[in-house]
Amino acid sequence: MPAKDLTKGNIIKQILIMGLPTAIGFSFQMFYDIVDLFWIGRISSKAIAGVGIFSTVFWVVEALNEIIGVSSISLISQSFGKKDFKRTNLAIEQTITFKFLVALLGSFLLLIFLKPILLLFSDDVEVIQLGLDYGYIRIFFLPIMFSSYSVNTALRSIGDSKTPMNLMIFSSVLNIILDPIFMFKKVPIFGFNGLKLGVSGAAWATIISQSVAFLIGFYFLFSGIENIKPSIKGLFKLNLEIDKKLITIGLPNGFEVFMRNMSATIILYFISRYGTKAVSAYTIGGRIFGFVFMPIVGLLMGGSAIIGQTLGAEKVERAKKVARVSGWMTAILTLIFVIIFVIFAPELMSLFTNDSEIIEIGVLFLRYSVLGLVFLGYGIGISIAFTGSGYNLPYFFMSLFSRWFVQIPLMYIFTYLFKLSIIWIWLSFAFGDIAEFLIAVYFYKKGKWEYKRV
Repeated sequence: MPAKDLTKGNIIKQILIMGLPTAIGFSFQMFYDIVDLFWIGRISSKAIAGVGIFSTVFWVVEALNEIIGVSSISLISQSFGKKDFKRTNLAIEQTITFKFLVALLGSFLLLIFLKPILLLFSDDVEVIQLGLDYGYIRIFFLPIMFSSYSVNTALRSIGDSKTPMNLMIFSSVLNIILDPIFMFKKVPIFGFNGLKLGVSGAAWATIISQSVAFLIGFYFLFSGIENIKPSIKGLFKLNLEIDKKLITIGLPNGFEVFMRNMSATIILYFISRYGTKAVSAYTIGGRIFGFVFMPIVGLLMGGSAIIGQTLGAEKVERAKKVARVSGWMTAILTLIFVIIFVIFAPELMSLFTNDSEIIEIGVLFLRYSVLGLVFLGYGIGISIAFTGSGYNLPYFFMSLFSRWFVQIPLMYIFTYLFKLSIIWIWLSFAFGDIAEFLIAVYFYKKGKWEYKRV
């Protein structure tokens, strides 16, 4: 697909053209996650808990990816919007290089601290071992995962959303095929012999699929797209001006993701006080939420590229309209999904486990934690203005206030002071979401993002 000028044309149409392919690609990835959890659930509820605990810890290092990734969106899209193709190529090269380097750092830290961290969440030896069996394999291939993100981000930022979609679909389908082959002694349905690797097999299926998709995307991007053709040689050179921007522009957003994911580990700690089955229910519910919200995230990533190119062309009023349209689209989609969660919660939970206690806890999670999601949907919709412009400080305050000043203190009060039921833990998510919505609206209205350029 050729690169695309996003500085003119119908806004809704452009959001859909840019966002839908990304949303479809993300949906396939999350569908894989759902299928992955389905197979893991066939092993045991403890396997669900072990993988769930690792995944929560694993995503703390996503902050490293976010710093470079968010910076790269504004750098690449604004450079392309200005028709500065040399700088666009340079930004792509430096993004891939830096992502790889920070992934190596993240892998090193996780390898050292993974086991002690997992022991904070469970004293069940089997749960911890299953988390380690799955986790060590995922950690080793973290640089490939980050590099794959870089290729997809670069393509979307120059207006090509279909190629990343195709790569994500391919990766997800391959993942789904490999999962049961790697995990079980006898492959379900087909009956032929598998590799019997258990949860380790699920990890191997993931990293093989990601690696193949990355290599295909890398070849496509570096083969050249119209005026865009980064070079392999450029990956081995550092550019101080670009590298400084890659670190500093996304630093507030990266710190926000770190704080958010750290808060997720603390939230998981509070949930683990209610037992392993509560952790399993939360893991299942989280995957269901992810399956729903990844398409929305895809729409927003497409919208961020539109904002970046539009601001690069100095069309501020158009950028404001893009953000508002995005906010309402996201809020409406979120409302539809909330209704589905409330009505079909038991059926959704029973897809992954037949344990009645886990299903009961999970139904409560799906029905009570969603009460603030429509507000949050609008807030994250308009926040594409921050990503596209490179003004990412609001993300830090959104996360800090909503999770650390609202949700976590409430969880402590509910759990330790009043010793309330788990329903109140689930309600704390709604309170945090509403707080995040208020912060997003405040920074959007303040308008500093309108004047930010990179």
